[in-house]
Amino acid sequence: MRIGVMGGSFDPIHNGHLVAASEAAHRFGLDRVIFSPTGEAYHKSADDRAPAEVRYLMTVVATASDPRFHVTRVDIDRTGPTFTVDTLRDLRAELESGGLGADHEWFFITGADALAEILGWRDPDRILEAAHLVGVTRPGHRLADPGLPSGRVSLIEVPALSISSTDIRARVREGRPIRYLVPTGVANLIAKHRLYHGVVGSPA
Repeated sequence: MRIGVMGGSFDPIHNGHLVAASEAAHRFGLDRVIFSPTGEAYHKSADDRAPAEVRYLMTVVATASDPRFHVTRVDIDRTGPTFTVDTLRDLRAELESGGLGADHEWFFITGADALAEILGWRDPDRILEAAHLVGVTRPGHRLADPGLPSGRVSLIEVPALSISSTDIRARVREGRPIRYLVPTGVANLIAKHRLYHGVVGSPA
């Protein structure tokens, strides 16, 4: 199997995330894309953030209509900060314990800006060994060469990535519409739990 992993805070998950996952699945022939909402993101402020369980629920609702998409709790249930190297390790173990075997090709999908910082992540060499990295970016966005090994990284342009979680949180706080920016079920959960009405958090 060819398996994509899309990690993120998904606070909230939006249509740009879904388009990026779909485009990556098409480009790389992925059999499934596993969304992994972060537990405790070590580099982000907790101000104005949705609880982990609500972010998990939003991700489940947003991905339910696409049979290629799955959601995992490995980062939500793990104590302590979320690191990509742990996500990939735990997902591999989870699939093997589920009887799917160990012979899979892994792809880690993330924003191109985050990809540029990967050498500062925990155990970057192990990440590069574990998965092919896919950086998704807005059309026309230039990415500085992070110095990663040739053949281990691909970049794809996704027009819908002009949508951002930061902007959606600001829109909710200011009473502006978010319809068509997030799936309807996600918009309903944001309203139900009255999310994002507090202090501005750090960018997503």
